[in-house]
Amino acid sequence: MHSSFKPPRQVKIGDAAAFAGTTPRAIRHYHEIGLLPEPERGGDDRRRYGYEDMIRLLWIRKMADAGIALDDIRDAFTTGTDSEDGIANTLERLEETLTEQEAELRRQRTAVQRMRTEGSRMGLLSDFVTDRLKNLPEDSLRQADLDTLLVTERIFGPLGAAVQATRFIALATHPALREDSDRIDDAEEALDDSVPVDDPRVTQLAIERHTFESALQAVIEESGLDEDDDALFDAWDALHPEPADDDEADIRSGRREAGSMSAFEAIGKMPYDASPAQWRCMELAIELSAQDSPST
Repeated sequence: MHSSFKPPRQVKIGDAAAFAGTTPRAIRHYHEIGLLPEPERGGDDRRRYGYEDMIRLLWIRKMADAGIALDDIRDAFTTGTDSEDGIANTLERLEETLTEQEAELRRQRTAVQRMRTEGSRMGLLSDFVTDRLKNLPEDSLRQADLDTLLVTERIFGPLGAAVQATRFIALATHPALREDSDRIDDAEEALDDSVPVDDPRVTQLAIERHTFESALQAVIEESGLDEDDDALFDAWDALHPEPADDDEADIRSGRREAGSMSAFEAIGKMPYDASPAQWRCMELAIELSAQDSPST
């Protein structure tokens, strides 16, 4: 991403609420009942929300939309929703209350049953994303991967997240790639605020990131996953014929949801706690990729 536009490292409560699709009042209530930890406050004594705060808030909204009570959501985060026992304990009371008479409750039942079937929060993502991932080996998809897909789905819609899932499918089915990915991720994480942007490690790590991304793309192409992506677009277009109205076209195309902000607006409200050195490393890796592009 070019340095002229970088997502914020922290956002105020209004932006956090807008991104998550809720209200500041609801977020304050989450704080009051211990569902969402109180974040740090800035110099103006206002709450500031970072990446981890937003990830938790997004999952809260997903679970609440599925009909799970706030007390049960809080228990889920405490006991671990992604364990089999955690899912059973969290959803047992909800499933007892659902009936077949109301369409909304049927929708909730579908989301809850899918969450139970998948054994993780993956079941709370859209069908289009979940179907893309359901054949992966057990425990090969990690919570951090789901968090990334959750954010992508919120910004770019189900189609964007389903396409991004290709990356995690390749990593899940190629252990050597996963190992390289973890090593580079850890090295990038070490480029904190104490590391200057001109540190030699920044350039070296950008080269390693570029080399890794090239290898990952080669695996995706060799395994035919890129062809699966093409099929995704065809399937989405068949399910969502593009209307004449531009706003409606954005919604139908999977780029955003009805009544939601644009992708550009959403990116500006999602915080990422990246240091200047980390951003510089990303920029250099992108420049190296651009140099390899046939159109360059």
